[in-house]
Amino acid sequence: MFKLFRLLKPYKASVVAIITLMLLQSLAQLYLPTLLADIVDVGVVKGDIPYILRFGAYMLLVAMGAMVCVIIASYLLARTATGFGRDLRRTLFTHVESFSLHEFDKLGTSSLITRTTNDIAQVQQVIVMMRMFIGAPTMLVGGVIMATYKDAHLAIVLISIIPILAIAIIGIMRKGLPLFKALQVKIDGINLVLRENLTGIRVIRAFNRSEHEKRKFEKANLDYTKTAVKVNVIMATMMPIMMLVFNLGVVVILWYGGVRIDANQMQIGDLMAFIQYAMQIMFSMFMMTMIFMMIPRASASAVRINEVLALQSNIHSAEMAKSLDSNQAAVEFKHVSFSYPGAEQPAIRDLSFRAEPGEVTAIIGGTGSGKTTLIHLLLRFYDVESGSIILDGHQLPTLKLESLRQQIGYVPQKAALFSGTVADNIRFGRETATDEEIMHAATTAQAADFIAEMKEGYQAVLAQGGTNLSGGQKQRLAIARALVRKPNIYVFDDSFSALDFKTDAKLRSALKTETEQATMIIVAQRVSTIMDANRIIVLEEGQIAGIGTHSDLMKTCAVYQEIVASQLSEEEIA
Repeated sequence: MFKLFRLLKPYKASVVAIITLMLLQSLAQLYLPTLLADIVDVGVVKGDIPYILRFGAYMLLVAMGAMVCVIIASYLLARTATGFGRDLRRTLFTHVESFSLHEFDKLGTSSLITRTTNDIAQVQQVIVMMRMFIGAPTMLVGGVIMATYKDAHLAIVLISIIPILAIAIIGIMRKGLPLFKALQVKIDGINLVLRENLTGIRVIRAFNRSEHEKRKFEKANLDYTKTAVKVNVIMATMMPIMMLVFNLGVVVILWYGGVRIDANQMQIGDLMAFIQYAMQIMFSMFMMTMIFMMIPRASASAVRINEVLALQSNIHSAEMAKSLDSNQAAVEFKHVSFSYPGAEQPAIRDLSFRAEPGEVTAIIGGTGSGKTTLIHLLLRFYDVESGSIILDGHQLPTLKLESLRQQIGYVPQKAALFSGTVADNIRFGRETATDEEIMHAATTAQAADFIAEMKEGYQAVLAQGGTNLSGGQKQRLAIARALVRKPNIYVFDDSFSALDFKTDAKLRSALKTETEQATMIIVAQRVSTIMDANRIIVLEEGQIAGIGTHSDLMKTCAVYQEIVASQLSEEEIA
């Protein structure tokens, strides 16, 4: 957890001020019982009214000073804690943004959300408790010193209570710490079920699985509740134990104090001050108990945050990485092989082909044949295990990631849109795109008609994920987003599947003019989409089963022939 506190460096002045103010407040609190003792033993006993008023005024000033210190410290603490939380969230988010898909797969989306929100909140809460971190030990040590100064014999009773309480707290915390760690994992489980339910709500309702999902959530929720109850039961035993030990101690102090007063070895005011110091010590123990309750959970959260920060992506720009500035970019795969972590067989094996500028290279194959994997390797979401991918004469690891991806206009298999306007989503491809360029891209992508029908046109607001659009509309906006980028390489990963044949044909016709100088790679399920491609690559179980034009493959590739026969009639094939 202390590793994370390096983010407090910008708030060094505020932290020093908070510590100083809290020490002053603690010293003021420790001085007040002594003033009260003097008022009782001198002013009250002797009936000296001016003395009572004068020292009463001193007490008021000291109490007001302590109050001012607390107010200022609380203000600074609130600013420091919120700033620390903001900086930690920014650091974590920025670090996660550098992850490859391998790191996302390893940690899981729901866990990353929990670590960025709930876990950071737990650590931030520890900063909020800084006032107790400073005040509690100071009051505890100072109270023991002042109580000993007032009466060393009576202080023995008070000091003997502290180890008993400390042993009880340590014993309870040893049982609670593993449960605090488990609690955060249980939150991950709830987030996972909740996220799956919300993102898959259409499928769930279509298959009448709402009750099943409710049971899944109930199970995860109950699992978390049981762990939380165990934690709270353990923590709930702490206060009764502390109160029992302390109250027994107070009884002993009052009895023994009375004996010493009767023997003229102690004054009444000193006993009153002693009891106040005992109360301060007890209050300090209460505060330290709260700290001990917060630290284990915050510590577990800090470990989880540090796990993310310590995880380094194996995909990054090399120190001497180059930038591409050419207007065209050929893509070449040379004996490329790749396996997903934990997979028994490679996703693709010994893949070799070349995609030239001004040509359309199509990739087709059955489910699980490695089509999307090939695209992910080109975008360097993953690195190849063997072989190499060459872009414009440069191997991918020698290029800056930003420069590599700037060359590519990518349309994913599942169109991903963001909350915001239609224009914002298209401009996502290139931030500096003008309104004219956005409209031109939309027209080319066959999206202009349905955008015009929307009440606010290009300023119409899309729901999160574009849920207020159809599948075909989302795909066309995703294509417009890639077009407005004006890249050297276009990658369409089964991006026409939700389009009707008429729109598909019109779109492909418009794309020919728009992308005639670019390298175009199309992953498709429909044969009709790729029949006119300059080069068709047929994949089967991660290997190339054939390369050539449509007519060539119809003569030489049995796998392609099967795909065509399953989709087209004999008249269409001919």
